[in-house]
Amino acid sequence: MAGDDHGARPTGDPNSEIKRLVDMAEPIGADEPQGDVGSEATHDASAQGAKAKAAAGAKGKAPKGSAAPGGASKAKSEDKPVKKRRTPQRDSLMALTEDCDLWHDEDGEAYATFAVGNHRESWGVRSQKFKRWLAYRAFETTGLVPGAQAVEDTLRVLEAKATQGGRQQEPWSRVGTQNGFLYLDLVTADWSVVQIGPNSWDVIKGHGLPFVRSSGMRALCMPEGGSEIGELRRFINVATDEDFQLVVAWLVAALRATGPYPVLVVNGEQGSGKSTFSKLIRTLVDPNAAPIRGVPKDPRDLFIAASNGHMLVMDNLSRVEPWLSDALCSIATGGGYATRQLQSDRGEALFMVARPIVLNGIPALTERADLAQRSVTIQLRTIEEDERRAEDEFWADWNVTAPRVLGALLDGLSSAVRRIDSVRLDRFPRLADFTKWMTAAEPGLGWEAGTFDAAYRDNQQETNQTAFESDPVAMQICRLVAPFEHGWEGTAADLLAALNEIAPESVLRLKSWPVTSQGLGNRLMRCGPLVRAKGFNIEKRHSGIRTIRISPIEKRGA
Repeated sequence: MAGDDHGARPTGDPNSEIKRLVDMAEPIGADEPQGDVGSEATHDASAQGAKAKAAAGAKGKAPKGSAAPGGASKAKSEDKPVKKRRTPQRDSLMALTEDCDLWHDEDGEAYATFAVGNHRESWGVRSQKFKRWLAYRAFETTGLVPGAQAVEDTLRVLEAKATQGGRQQEPWSRVGTQNGFLYLDLVTADWSVVQIGPNSWDVIKGHGLPFVRSSGMRALCMPEGGSEIGELRRFINVATDEDFQLVVAWLVAALRATGPYPVLVVNGEQGSGKSTFSKLIRTLVDPNAAPIRGVPKDPRDLFIAASNGHMLVMDNLSRVEPWLSDALCSIATGGGYATRQLQSDRGEALFMVARPIVLNGIPALTERADLAQRSVTIQLRTIEEDERRAEDEFWADWNVTAPRVLGALLDGLSSAVRRIDSVRLDRFPRLADFTKWMTAAEPGLGWEAGTFDAAYRDNQQETNQTAFESDPVAMQICRLVAPFEHGWEGTAADLLAALNEIAPESVLRLKSWPVTSQGLGNRLMRCGPLVRAKGFNIEKRHSGIRTIRISPIEKRGA
């Protein structure tokens, strides 16, 4: 019928139509792997079987009374190979460090010496350099990136092995000594060092010496032999030949492996090239990414800076504060500093260092007697306009000359190594080791015997005079005692009253002038060497009453 939604019903035999529809119908469960076509009961059983298999698979076993997938038997499933347990990353990392030589220093800091290419390097186990080497080696060997926890576990075990089973030795920074030889780290990519013996010096590789490096250290030039130290003279505008000799002496002493070291104080007017001089000096001993620096804010920062390089260079100082003077004396001689360890309530961080030091500034920087007696003070002359050079030209010229100058300094070091045990001094100044070392080095530098001693003696007298003139208490004491043939004696209060009577008003208004007898007693201890250099001895007596006696020093043989 027209308009019927189902269309016109086909005409013909009804039985034939039914047969046609049955033939066109899709069998129920035709897609199932098992079961009779068109059987509804079989379809339900197959669905239940599939659910049972899925549940059994989640538990890791087949359902009871069912066969394994694909018709495989239970016996066959047990024949499958057992999956091996994967090796933990920390064990893999430990295997990569089997060839590392583990050791520790006196404070229990762990280090590792290991092969890199055709040379060996030494780094702290906790250093970034060692962590990067370990990560790179793991990736290169396994193709995998080690996890942070695996690296941390490995480092803890390596630290334990280094401190409990490794040998103890002191790490070297730039310089070291062993079996009568000196060693100088050139800080090159192949870890070359200079070995300085009693007869010569040589550049060696593949050594395994315990040199460690900080991030700021830079490479020294490759030394060349056969030159004289005089080639250095045209690059530093010192005022006198004696000052040049003292600069060379300071350089030779700075390349020693142990202190005490002299403090090099560089004075000069504006435009005398103090900063350039300081940078140049550093290129011969301990090049650094930051060659000259300002004054640290406190002793802790100062000692940290000293621990991360072989020398300290402080630029453009206006004055040396008392705390800084005391700290510099400690570092130059060899001393320590203790502070609270970060993230700890009871732990201490200890810094033990002995370093060469350079200070430069316009005014006198050795006002305090203890620093003055440890110092070598030189004067730079002002550079005239017709003598000035462009920075790039100056440094290009220096880079060509520096290898020969370093070679000449190494000649002096070799001479010192050879002669040091045979040197006998007629006098022992404050820095007796410095004097003895330089006396032994003179032949290697081409100097006549006594050249250094004469220059150093005159310099000490001038430095002491500057310190004396900067100390008002020392000056007034000498002024007070000078008229008395046999000296002066009294209590600290008597001495303070006597000094107040003769001192000018301008001196009495100084902040450094003592206002109590106790303060005067402390100042006497500091200015004692300056007063003694002027011929007077300060002696404290305790015979019932505490008294102070200041008397002329008797000359020997008088």
